[in-house]
Amino acid sequence: MSSIVDGLINSDNPELDLAHGARTNGASKMRNGRAVRSSVPPSESGAALSDAEGFPDDEVVGARGTTNRPRDPMARAVPRVLDRVGEKVAEEFESFLDNFIEDITISGAPSSSALTSDKYYIAQIHGLRLYNLSTLYVDFQHLQSLQNQTLANAIQNDYYRYLPFLTRALHNLIAKYEPRYFKEHRQPASASSQTGSSVAGNGVSQAETQGSRTTNQQTDKLFTLAFYNLPLISRVRQLRTAQVGKLLSISGTATRTSEVRPELYLATFICEGCRTVIENVEQTFRYTEPTQCPNLTCMNRQGWRLDIRQSTFVDWQKVRIQENSSEIPTGSMPRTMDVILRGEIVDRAKAGEKCVFTGTLIVVPDVSQLGLPGVRPEAMRDNRNTPRGGDAGGSGISGLKSLGVRDLTYRMAFLACMVTPDTSTPGQSANQHLAGQASNILSSLNQTATADPQDTGDHAQDAYLQSLTASEIEELKHMVHSDHIYSRLVNSLAPMVYGHEIVKKGLLLQLMGGVSKVTPEGMALRGDINICIVGDPSTSKSQFLKYICAFLPRAVYTSGKASSAAGLTAAVVKDEETGEFTIEAGALMLADNGICAIDEFDKMDIGDQVAIHEAMEQQTISIAKAGIQATLNARTSILAAANPVGGRYNRRTTLRANINMSAPIMSRFDLFFVILDECNEAVDTHLAKHIVNIHMNRDAAVAPEFSTEQLQRYIRFARTFKPEFTGEAKALLVQKYKELRADDAQGGVGRNSYRITVRQLESMIRLSEAIAKANCVEDVTPNFVREAFNLLRLSIISVEKDDVEVEDEEDEEVVNNGSRRDREGDSPMADGGVGEQDGGEDGVRGVEGRASATPAPVGRKTKITYDKYMAILNLLVRRVNEDEMTSGEGVEHEDLVVWYLEQKEEELGSEEEMEAERDLVTKVIKRMVKDNIFMQIRGEGLDGNEGSSRQAEKVVYVLHPNCAVEEM
Repeated sequence: MSSIVDGLINSDNPELDLAHGARTNGASKMRNGRAVRSSVPPSESGAALSDAEGFPDDEVVGARGTTNRPRDPMARAVPRVLDRVGEKVAEEFESFLDNFIEDITISGAPSSSALTSDKYYIAQIHGLRLYNLSTLYVDFQHLQSLQNQTLANAIQNDYYRYLPFLTRALHNLIAKYEPRYFKEHRQPASASSQTGSSVAGNGVSQAETQGSRTTNQQTDKLFTLAFYNLPLISRVRQLRTAQVGKLLSISGTATRTSEVRPELYLATFICEGCRTVIENVEQTFRYTEPTQCPNLTCMNRQGWRLDIRQSTFVDWQKVRIQENSSEIPTGSMPRTMDVILRGEIVDRAKAGEKCVFTGTLIVVPDVSQLGLPGVRPEAMRDNRNTPRGGDAGGSGISGLKSLGVRDLTYRMAFLACMVTPDTSTPGQSANQHLAGQASNILSSLNQTATADPQDTGDHAQDAYLQSLTASEIEELKHMVHSDHIYSRLVNSLAPMVYGHEIVKKGLLLQLMGGVSKVTPEGMALRGDINICIVGDPSTSKSQFLKYICAFLPRAVYTSGKASSAAGLTAAVVKDEETGEFTIEAGALMLADNGICAIDEFDKMDIGDQVAIHEAMEQQTISIAKAGIQATLNARTSILAAANPVGGRYNRRTTLRANINMSAPIMSRFDLFFVILDECNEAVDTHLAKHIVNIHMNRDAAVAPEFSTEQLQRYIRFARTFKPEFTGEAKALLVQKYKELRADDAQGGVGRNSYRITVRQLESMIRLSEAIAKANCVEDVTPNFVREAFNLLRLSIISVEKDDVEVEDEEDEEVVNNGSRRDREGDSPMADGGVGEQDGGEDGVRGVEGRASATPAPVGRKTKITYDKYMAILNLLVRRVNEDEMTSGEGVEHEDLVVWYLEQKEEELGSEEEMEAERDLVTKVIKRMVKDNIFMQIRGEGLDGNEGSSRQAEKVVYVLHPNCAVEEM
């Protein structure tokens, strides 16, 4: 039957003689049963066969195919099978790209493509040549805005099938509008599409295009398509085999990125037998050689040599992504998946970033499973040991690998064509609402590299403003130029948390950050601000940490007890595919250029705390493990929350005694916030109302002035400023630092949380710069320095002390010498216990008798703050010490009081105030005598404590021998 069909075809075919001629030619070259190789390369004169079909890729194969096997029915030119649906999709897609005009009302921005063309994608194609790019970014919303949804549905449901057709449509358009650019970067795979009308219309002939291929053209531009703004974003956990080949978006956090390697995309092979060159062998996820040499006299199937110079390579990178923490179901481990990036998309996802990947799901061989010992790479039924008869089950199932013929050596991976940052906060569903502008498509889609810290401020600001729409820029301009923006930003931060204005100020400044600097010697000065919040239970410490991690796209939340040193810094692990040791990034590296929030900081082991010393000050992590010596960047701010020792903050002791931290770690924190849970009826009422309101009305309960998105945009813009100090601010900074040092010197032992060092000066510099950034100004003024000084003073230096009690003069007469010594300590029960120890009626009678004998009122105690007590004490000690050093004698009581009042003269407004101050200083002097700071001398010797002669003699005060003046 086939011979009849062949005869009919051949009889109607005018080219039969050509084929016959080719056969006779081939036959004449067979001599003595041996094929004689022609000295010239194989002729392409047989191309006439394929002219009618219009597929030049087939002509050489067809001509050679008729050489040796005339009777083979397959020897004739076989017409290529056409995917008519695919051709139709390519045609529709090409017309969509060619004719789409951006609707201004949809984008909300002025027509961005007005510069070069009113057509959105044609303007992008001109931009490809302008910026030397090779990726066209297609907004899927544009496809869905068409009246006929067939094209959008076809692309979404059969993306992998239609991808070659879509790419061909792109090639046709680039060849039509940018023929020179297309010719310079000829697409090897597009030879078959060159006969289309678009190319012919421009006069770019087949010969010209083929001839334009240069030698050493591994770096051919591979024009590709990237889709974004898909309506649905899937979770990693939801991916199933039903979605293989479909266009979809997934959201995940990148945990590990490989280096960028060259991937063989289109290979050119040379046959080892006959030197025939076979071009453009497409590689399908593995090294793919031609099945057979097209030269039928050779028929080689194995000996191939790759011609690297004529092959095309493309950048390739593998990114390991993990489920977002907010999407993990109860009791489950986070799922991971490999994402393959190619071309211009490589290096767009950094480890630790939350990203949205758009592309398709593919199935690839599981290399790690193939390499396992004892597991056969191929899957087949094992019939060798199956017994005949009785025991049909054999030796039983020895694991899934031996179960039937199922091939379990494959796994799913994701082939991405687009990567964009996921800016949604945890709890929100991930979404993509990108407003691409054809004139600056990369900036508007966040596809540019992150701002370099060494960049000038203007350049960074321009780059950021380009990524915003016109309405967003207007909103930002309004915020920048409005009044009191600093305090309004503070009030909009963490609106669910009631009060805590000071802590919110610190967090806002931490989000802004200071200015990082590098000295000429290459020494880096950190600009990041580290904050530690210490407080009683239920004072919303963890809420602040959770809010910051949800607010920032690059923030990592860890808990102190559950974190090891390697988990915080970096671990060295063995790569499952290559078997080499690689570095796995820890929390501090993942939070690079962000914030690392560490909860329960006081519960961390001391050994693990030591691991972050270097990261907190030098902002690097050094590793020397398993043959890897590396210094890694950890330019991160640390936000720590700690509980006091014993659960609640003890105001009697210092901050150092309250938290379980070493001195080096404490000095590395710029700000300490102590939050106390104190009973205050007004505060408690407001707080309770606020909490109940939130539980009742949820989001409607709070109405901050700025939304989270507005805050994020403002902070990102403010961070681009690089403020510098003015001359007055510099002088004030020095003066404030001297004040801090002076307070530290005279504050007494343990008065401060820790010694004021140069690090606190640097903290003040960073805080001043951050306040200037929050106000979006270029200069740091003295007002900003004062604000930073006040914040530092509030956070670090004000360590709470108990109020000091000083007794009135009448108490001295009531209290005898024995109980006076008890009263100075912390034993308030001593007074009440006197009567009880006598026992019975005698004791009661004794107390009554004493009370009737002294008609004076019961002694009142005056309380003054510790700070005021220490201020008076320091003044008096200084005066007495100076007199002793000069004259060798003490100071009389009246002289000392008058001298003190003279020092305070400016602060006293009236006579009543002066009398009150006189009483107070007298009481403080008595307290100082009791505390062995002063000694009283009456007349010729020490105070004998006789009441009768007390008024008659003058009293002189000298320093007590046990008083340590240098510590005062």
